[in-house]
Amino acid sequence: MRRRWLTIAVILTAPSGCDNVTWGGIHVGLEHPSAQDTAAARTAAGTAEAEDSTSLSPLPTGPLLFAGTRNGDRATLVVVGSVAGDSLEALPSDTEVPRFRERLTDEVLSPGTDLVLFSEGVRVGRMTVDSTGVDRRFCVARPTVTGMVELVPDASGAERLMALPEAAAANRPYEPYHHYQHNYDQRVASLNLAGAAINQFGARWPTALLEARADIQAFRVATTDAFAVTFLLSDRLAVSEPGHNAYSLFLIGTAGPGGYRSSYDAYRPAAEDGKGAPRYFDHLDWNGDGTPDILLDVFGARSRWFAGLAERDGQWVRTFEDPCGAPQPAG
Repeated sequence: MRRRWLTIAVILTAPSGCDNVTWGGIHVGLEHPSAQDTAAARTAAGTAEAEDSTSLSPLPTGPLLFAGTRNGDRATLVVVGSVAGDSLEALPSDTEVPRFRERLTDEVLSPGTDLVLFSEGVRVGRMTVDSTGVDRRFCVARPTVTGMVELVPDASGAERLMALPEAAAANRPYEPYHHYQHNYDQRVASLNLAGAAINQFGARWPTALLEARADIQAFRVATTDAFAVTFLLSDRLAVSEPGHNAYSLFLIGTAGPGGYRSSYDAYRPAAEDGKGAPRYFDHLDWNGDGTPDILLDVFGARSRWFAGLAERDGQWVRTFEDPCGAPQPAG
């Protein structure tokens, strides 16, 4: 509701101190509040503030997971969520939990906080937070941290980074870092697996399947080669409105004795579920249970969000997705 304020101009001639003013037969008294009244008001305000503080939901107890990119010797990372068992807990909005982002930044992410950096699933360095901010491109505005990065020489070219607080990852050892590039066999396998998935889901075939491949990235889990690939029809891998009959198809191919097999597939038609186009970001055993987890960067029509996958008996299953990423009719 728009509030309308009525401004009334009143001219009062009033000397300092406790004075009386006569105006049109109305006696108006101007008095300073007494010391007793001021003290009572301060006490009431302090009590209300204390009650408000105790009524707020607690901050996450699990370690925070961060993700972002490096630019030169600095990096900016956003808070993905808090590690909870074999999954992640999504960040609430300030509407759901009053002042949550402000409290998280002030109490957990203050300058001087040390983070352990990871890329391609291995520990590669550290970062000390020197400033904080907020990224509003996501469906829930996310706290950000920025700082200088220190990387091992082998990882000097790493750009995508994930991070955990030093208290949660200080004992994780450094391991050899390798940046993996997709090869010919993986690119051919991605087309074969996509064709099988399109038939399985009854999706519309693009005019040229190769042109529909929007992203492909190779990675290795333990000693197994794999790739993640995103196909799009009438859409872009960005925050944008989808086109007519748009859909996304995300696949993970895992190497086996007979070639690459599909170990995960996700098909999402925009007209039925709303746009949600995923892209592989990186992988990391963020909960320390000995099995890898994959972080997905998902693009919607008006914002973006995160999702997470975990490996179970050779297959990948979705264990986490921001609530705003749930299928929503595009209307």
